[in-house]
Amino acid sequence: MAGQGFFKDILDGDVFKYYADGEWKVSSSGRSVGITNPSTLKVQYKVQACTQEEVNKSVESAHAAQKIWAKTPLWKRAEALHRFAGILKDQKNPIAEALVKEIAKPQKDAVTEVVRSGDLISYSAEEGIRILAEGKFLVSDSFPGNGRNKYCLASKIPLGVVLAIPPFNYPVNLAVSKIAPALIAGNAVILKPPTQGAVSALHMVHCLHMAGFPKGLVSAITGKGSEIGDLMTMHPGINCISFTGGDTGIAISRKAGMVPLQMELGGKDCCLVLEDADLELAANNVIKGGYSYSGQRCTAVKVICVMESVAEELVTKIVEKMTKLKVGMPEDNCDITPVVSQSSANFIQGLVEDAKAKKAKFHQEWKREGNLIWPLLIDNVTADMRIAWEEPFGPVIPVIRIKTVEEGIHHCNANNFGLQGCVFTKDINKAILISDAMESGTIQINAAPARGPDHFPFQGLRDSGIGSQGITNSIQMMTKTKSTVINLPTESYTMG
Repeated sequence: MAGQGFFKDILDGDVFKYYADGEWKVSSSGRSVGITNPSTLKVQYKVQACTQEEVNKSVESAHAAQKIWAKTPLWKRAEALHRFAGILKDQKNPIAEALVKEIAKPQKDAVTEVVRSGDLISYSAEEGIRILAEGKFLVSDSFPGNGRNKYCLASKIPLGVVLAIPPFNYPVNLAVSKIAPALIAGNAVILKPPTQGAVSALHMVHCLHMAGFPKGLVSAITGKGSEIGDLMTMHPGINCISFTGGDTGIAISRKAGMVPLQMELGGKDCCLVLEDADLELAANNVIKGGYSYSGQRCTAVKVICVMESVAEELVTKIVEKMTKLKVGMPEDNCDITPVVSQSSANFIQGLVEDAKAKKAKFHQEWKREGNLIWPLLIDNVTADMRIAWEEPFGPVIPVIRIKTVEEGIHHCNANNFGLQGCVFTKDINKAILISDAMESGTIQINAAPARGPDHFPFQGLRDSGIGSQGITNSIQMMTKTKSTVINLPTESYTMG
């Protein structure tokens, strides 16, 4: 049970505490924020509504702890992360339970998220050792006009305090994808969990606490974004921001100032199906890539552009496979579970009603009970329909029938998002040419869009984000180069 047994210290009555200075604390505000269970539409959990002063104190403590942590040998940092990973995996079941109740993630997927997060932490520890153990040695006579009288020693140093803001759909995995690279690089971390997903993230932080990191190095501050969000993102003590979410990220980027940013802000991932594609493979990937976790993934298939000559056969296969999707509650490991909030469900319904009013073809009847939306495939979608362009973040996929490949590429590139896309064809030469033409951060060939494995680069173009994620890129992004130049009184040449 959440907040019990191993996790008893993180709960005060019926409100979960926040984490700062190596302790679980009750906010001086005396207020809490409720978290609604998407399945029951009732308040499931409560978390502290932290104050601006508590944010300030956490940032101050983080800077003090970071100075000590940066002097900790790299191998000891890695050991601490490995301990964290082991504890997290041991506690996968209670954390998964929280994921089920606060974001309606199917039970099996919730357990997978926690285990995957442990693996990500361990990999970050090892990758950090590989990257940060190496520096560069440069000599001056390689540049015209210089003799060999200067030696440059360049190495990676931490940025300072990293603000980590993960989204609701992966509140554990996308939190540790920011925390682990930051810590192995010698940084401190302020975690602002999403409200929906906060309790899962707090359980993860308790695993970190039990691994024995220095006090103040990591804080987890809960509360309303309207009260503490701007302070955190514009705080002069924050040296880096790693954010995953939606439009809020654009606002953050405009306010952040001279701070390195790592942002992933969503996608309208296009699935382009050519005439020579393996249609069974394409249909299976649409089901897996479009409807898993009710389509609430940045890398879900969000629109299918299929050549007219094979469209009917592809649609028939997808519709037949959709009948096998299990719709219901996350505790029952259903494929389609309630979307995260009523506002999300209302937004999805608005897109569907717009498509219906503009004469799109529906292969299933619209059905909604509370936040639970039955999966839909909407055919004959045209460019004047909102769902052709907007990200539903739900179990609804539009199909656009195209006459040429160029038409599909244009639709992909005309969107303001550019996160991922995919191409289904048996011609690898054609696939590479189309991949080059599609203006998205990653193009999958003969597979649905996906984030991972977690060490792969993950990035978006246009409004989909800034910078690149993935373990290696995150470590690099959360460090900067420092050079020490040795000036010799005379030129010196090896064996000269």
